[in-house]
Amino acid sequence: MATEQELSEFLKSVEKRAFKRSVYHVRNEDSALDIVQDSMMKLAEHYGDKPAAELPMLFQRILVNCTLDWFRRNKTRNALFSNMSDFESPGDDGDFDLLETFSGVEDSQQTESAEDTTRRAQILREIESAVQLLSGRQREAFLMRYWEEMDVAETAASMGCSEGSVKVHCSRAVLALSKALRAKGISL
Repeated sequence: MATEQELSEFLKSVEKRAFKRSVYHVRNEDSALDIVQDSMMKLAEHYGDKPAAELPMLFQRILVNCTLDWFRRNKTRNALFSNMSDFESPGDDGDFDLLETFSGVEDSQQTESAEDTTRRAQILREIESAVQLLSGRQREAFLMRYWEEMDVAETAASMGCSEGSVKVHCSRAVLALSKALRAKGISL
């Protein structure tokens, strides 16, 4: 059974990676922080009495479930409500005009053309689509290794498989991504 100290050390060791992973998924730092905190609380409340060796796998599963819950809540909330104050800037005096917000500032200097911005957004969508097409295990290994920057041993422990399996999953993921992106004319 994990001691309070072991649980605390484990949570300290995963907080930054879990936060980076959550930001990648939800694209909002405040929401990502909430997800990570909820995940840590659930681990401590419900699984604090489990052996320390089981904590990484349990935490990863809880983090995935909390992220999915966030998406479900957001989907429902966004379907029901539209808050106009979301469009206001912090310095607004209450005289808010939605059309003005979307018309843009004419005097601003842009460092990137609209064509470049669109092209970059399309490439990012293609990459995200290609990552989503990976098998579950390949995607999981790829994201843990290259996005969360976990080493092979940590990834293996979190996934509940051998280090060799992690290497195989990552290798196949990189090959599949490379092939899929090349087929779409994208070379990185």
